[in-house]
Amino acid sequence: MELLRLIEGIRSPFLDTVFGLITRLGEQTILIVVFCVIFWCINKRMAYVMGVAFFLSSLVVQGMKICFRIDRPWVADPTFEPVRSAVRQATGYAFPSGHTQNAAALLGALAAQLKLVSIKAILVSLAVLVAFSRMYLGVHFLSDVVVSLVITFLLVWFAVKFVAHDDSVNKKRELLLSLLIVLCAVVVIVIALVLYFGGTVEPRQLSDSTRAAGAAIGFAIGMYVERVYIRFSVKAKNIFWQVGKFVLGVAGTLAIQEGVRLLGTGLAMDAVRYFLMVTWITLFFPLIIKRFFAV
Repeated sequence: MELLRLIEGIRSPFLDTVFGLITRLGEQTILIVVFCVIFWCINKRMAYVMGVAFFLSSLVVQGMKICFRIDRPWVADPTFEPVRSAVRQATGYAFPSGHTQNAAALLGALAAQLKLVSIKAILVSLAVLVAFSRMYLGVHFLSDVVVSLVITFLLVWFAVKFVAHDDSVNKKRELLLSLLIVLCAVVVIVIALVLYFGGTVEPRQLSDSTRAAGAAIGFAIGMYVERVYIRFSVKAKNIFWQVGKFVLGVAGTLAIQEGVRLLGTGLAMDAVRYFLMVTWITLFFPLIIKRFFAV
């Protein structure tokens, strides 16, 4: 808490704005957009490394959140004042940091696969800056962001090592990797159900974990089916077809998100919504790409 107090002393409206923008690199919307661009239009293997690192680290982080249930700084110490604009996005428990995990998965996976050392250093530095921004904004402790960085960077390393290149896909290897993700998601769901029906945790504190589990299962299924059976090409006739492909894919994602939301909300429906969104991104839209956008 002493460190957060020290950081609180350097706050200013300008720095609030700067770190408020930096912390957005850890929001899921940014990751989804970047993933879709890379997956549909640039390099599938790079996107899969990002996805495996993201979903495994997300499941670990969200599982730890609901197991340890550590309060946010302003809850632990009511005299502490966070930057108010950051509180709305600070959902769930504090430990470990979800925003830090998101940014480390995205930027770390890109850094691990790019060759230029200068670009690698910039991307890793940005991930660390996102981690610091969470403390500057007063929504996380040092332990929250450090543990999140360590977990995510380790899983980035795992993803780089175990996600095969497109020309060396093996059914058994792909199945094992997908089953690992599904198993982790099921563990998180079981923990959430036990806490929910035991009355230990309020539903709103479980929403991030159930969404992560639903999305992870969708990714695991989509990854296996696409890599083994669909195998679409990221190439298109020209830049206009690439842009059109991206716009259509994102429109479908948003339609699913809003359409399922109209059917209801709650832990189960949120999990289903994220499952369908990610399945669209990794399985159903690739079928459309292969059929209508192939060179």
